[in-house]
Amino acid sequence: MDAIPYKSNKNVYYSCKYHVVWCPKYRRKVLVEPIAERLKQIITQVCQEHQADLLSMEIMPDHVHLLVECDPQFGIHRLIRLLKGRSSRLLRQEFPPLKSKLPTLWTNSYFLSTVGCAPLSVIKQYIENQKHV
Repeated sequence: MDAIPYKSNKNVYYSCKYHVVWCPKYRRKVLVEPIAERLKQIITQVCQEHQADLLSMEIMPDHVHLLVECDPQFGIHRLIRLLKGRSSRLLRQEFPPLKSKLPTLWTNSYFLSTVGCAPLSVIKQYIENQKHV
């Protein structure tokens, strides 16, 4: 069983881990090298800037999987908005073919689940094994 290490800010002790998935518009398979590698860098940077712990990440050609822990007072919705917004802007600037293939990089929607019903190790293994399925 995984131990639950709690984090804290000035007001709250917490353990808020989320499984997040989102897709490119029309589920197009555009997240391939070198775009996927650059996307990993952007996601890592945004998480570091906002004190979110990126526990696991896998970029598939047509979707993104993250396991992330974030301060509940900051808000997971805010973190996802920042991740999708910055990555869309930068990737479309750096890789012009994305502009011609898609009107916007990401769909407006995403999947979000708190990690609590399954052990953390099971969720991590699921995400890490995405490319091997």
